Amino acid sequence: ILRELLTKTINPDIPLAKPEGKIIQSGIDAELDRLRALQDNGRQWLANYQAQEIKRTGINTLKVGFNNVFGYYIEISKAQQKSAPANYIRKQTLANGERYITPELKEYEEKFLTAQDKILKIEQRLLQGIYQKILDHTLDIHRFTQAIAHIDGLWSFSQLFGWGKYILPEIHDDDTIDIKEGRHPVVERSVAENFVANDTMLDTSTQHLIILTGPNMAGKSTYIRQSAILVIMAQMGSPIPAESASIGIVDKIFTRVGASDNIAKGESTFLVEMHEAANILNNATGKSLLLLDEIGRGTSTYDGISIAWAITEYLHENPVIRAKTLFATHYHELNSLAENYDRIKNYRVEVREY
Repeated sequence: ILRELLTKTINPDIPLAKPEGKIIQSGIDAELDRLRALQDNGRQWLANYQAQEIKRTGINTLKVGFNNVFGYYIEISKAQQKSAPANYIRKQTLANGERYITPELKEYEEKFLTAQDKILKIEQRLLQGIYQKILDHTLDIHRFTQAIAHIDGLWSFSQLFGWGKYILPEIHDDDTIDIKEGRHPVVERSVAENFVANDTMLDTSTQHLIILTGPNMAGKSTYIRQSAILVIMAQMGSPIPAESASIGIVDKIFTRVGASDNIAKGESTFLVEMHEAANILNNATGKSLLLLDEIGRGTSTYDGISIAWAITEYLHENPVIRAKTLFATHYHELNSLAENYDRIKNYRVEVREY
């Protein structure tokens, strides 16, 4: 019933810009159709009225015009103003002629100039009735749109299998993330050469914090973001680009990525970085996944190393957090932490030289 109502009443060709007055289809309201016809045929009516008055008065130079001050008028040159009919009412005197109005032209002017307001009021009244009909079917619409959303999501997931080497990961409730030959689903579609796959292994007992080093442009940031997006895809029920994957449930993903300030709030790049780091340390849990990219780069070298070092130690030693962490950094000094802390592991992104 609702579909029939909308199909019958709503214009399928609603303009994208300024749709007001053009939403309701023709044939729904007689007065609305009449006012629209008045607007659409206005120019033709004026042309016909001008031709009619020329024929009636015999004044070949007579013109019907419009301006924003006086509205519609009939203009006659001074040479022929003596031929103006008696029902012409003088409105304005010009250097070269006179402007007049007639009761008929004044009536048309009023109709034409008020037509748009009347159209909008009628359309709004009709739309209010349609809105109420839609509200009467709210529950049905919610059920329908939810079903469509589920179908759309499942269909989208199914399409990923056609992209090649997508698998359904195993989801479990422990704290291990074990991905073999994982790939970034977006980057691999946008690079010309083959994407180099990598493993990800994180847990909370033997390898919960990885220090990742390597040259600029080696792919450190891509790798840590890849791990996060694969976890998100897995938990939403999507296949992921990998050879195999066993992923424990993650409650939150925290990121400290990129360098940017917040001038509007008076926060420097370094202060933004520290606020984000503090938020992570205050809210992460043992079920969380942390992506840290270049912590400490917003200040001097020694201060930056000290901050990065302290955060790494805190994440390792705090029994409440012990969150799975990927820490990409240029501070090679942090590699020595793996010698003193058994759950910190060092990994390096290797670059093939040509």
